[in-house]
Amino acid sequence: MFLLAAALSLVQAACMADSPPPPNLRAPESFTVLFDTSRGPITIDLSRSNAPIGVDRFYSMVKSGYLDGARFFRVVPGFVVQFGISGNPALNKVWTSPIKDDPSKRGNKNLRGTVVFASTEDPDSRTTQLFFNLADNTMLDRQGFVPIGKVSKGMEVVDRFFSGYGEDPDQGLILSQGDAYLSKSFPSLDFIKSATITAPAASPSH
Repeated sequence: MFLLAAALSLVQAACMADSPPPPNLRAPESFTVLFDTSRGPITIDLSRSNAPIGVDRFYSMVKSGYLDGARFFRVVPGFVVQFGISGNPALNKVWTSPIKDDPSKRGNKNLRGTVVFASTEDPDSRTTQLFFNLADNTMLDRQGFVPIGKVSKGMEVVDRFFSGYGEDPDQGLILSQGDAYLSKSFPSLDFIKSATITAPAASPSH
């Protein structure tokens, strides 16, 4: 499922002991993010009304440049594409502080194209990892996964991300070693060249 590996929780706990808190910016009520990726552009529309805590964290990540260069390290065809770990281990230490869960809202479902924070089994365990739903994964609604936005353009790009490594990339090693580990062991992974706030969204995403 989307639960992060136990090793990830251990790495987070070790890093949080001596790490500063990450930026905590308030997002606009609605806005659009552009991912320029190795496969092409992806446009994501976000509305703070869907999940204010998660949207604020995502906005802060984009504004700070945390996602620039991040790899799409877990690609499960017909299911999800997971990302959200920086290739810079020093940055990962800054961003290990978790955020509280957003409550589920009626109509905000895990449909194809939605963007969602990953988490462990524990409450309030979201940090920086996210996933694109490649299909209607509404069974995740009951598990507390709350979408923060939705792809409005470029879903065909998401569908083309390299999936040949399956679930082999180790999340704990990505956190601690970053690009040094991924470039050596998983060189074909697609990645985010840059992530930018482009404009207010035309309408709230659901």
